[in-house]
Amino acid sequence: MTGDAPHIPVLLDEVIQALDPKPGDVIVDATFGAGGYTRALLDRGATVHAFDRDPSAIAEGRGWTEARSTPPRLVLHPRRFSEMVDSLAEAGVAQVDGVAMDIGVSSMQLDQAERGFAFSADGPLDMRMSGEGMTAADFVNSADADEIADVLYEYGEERQSRRVARAIVAARPLETTGDLARVVRKALGHKPTDKKDPATRSFQAIRIHVNDELGELRTGLSAAEQMLRAGGRLAVVSFHSLEDRIVKRFLRDASQRGGGSRHMPQVETDPAAFEHVSKAIRPSQAEIDRNPRARSSTLRHAVRTAAPARKEAA
Repeated sequence: MTGDAPHIPVLLDEVIQALDPKPGDVIVDATFGAGGYTRALLDRGATVHAFDRDPSAIAEGRGWTEARSTPPRLVLHPRRFSEMVDSLAEAGVAQVDGVAMDIGVSSMQLDQAERGFAFSADGPLDMRMSGEGMTAADFVNSADADEIADVLYEYGEERQSRRVARAIVAARPLETTGDLARVVRKALGHKPTDKKDPATRSFQAIRIHVNDELGELRTGLSAAEQMLRAGGRLAVVSFHSLEDRIVKRFLRDASQRGGGSRHMPQVETDPAAFEHVSKAIRPSQAEIDRNPRARSSTLRHAVRTAAPARKEAA
């Protein structure tokens, strides 16, 4: 691989240990981003099918110039990871040995003011990962106050969502990240001494809504269940409680199927789809010191059983 990744992959050693890649394994990097996990997987001899809906991430992947074997060990899929079942089928892949998912916005997206994901530098109010569909500006300038408040409360856990929503509607039109941040700060009484900018919650909520991130996560987890072979490994890194809650519940439900009752042995139940489910794994202080963005990350991993994918995962 040529060049250095423009960001530091979070919990890299722990993710690679969880996936335990072997030469010849076929592994999905569901969130390619800057390719941090993919690089490590390729170095272990695996073939990687990398997904990303962000055209700039795919373009970066295509720019990697190191020669690969034939067929190539890096296959790029410019699609949402929720579409992995169909996309892999089109590539002739029926099952995979591992799936890695690093959920949410990437460091590259946050650092590019023109993408509109952050308010650290003023930029257009966009927030679209794919560059297609409704922008954040479209949403805040057209939705009514109740809809905006619901999004802020559900996806940003903003307790004063009604107040913020009314302020957004009163200040329209909003065109830049700076416009939105100023409105939210004023509505919430921001002080320069605050440890966390109060606009953070609203930006998170609107970004999740615009990109349907939680819906994508649910569908992507089900797709991974369908694609993983028996003994295949799933590793998911999330960055806030809404994501981690979905992952935790998915693995809990998928690993607690079956068993039946010793009092009612005739009752048939579906066998568990996953086993060896890990507890939450969080970064060391040393990693946080190297990469402050790792602070909120959580890894959960599990191993696929030989049971058929659950009906709700299809």
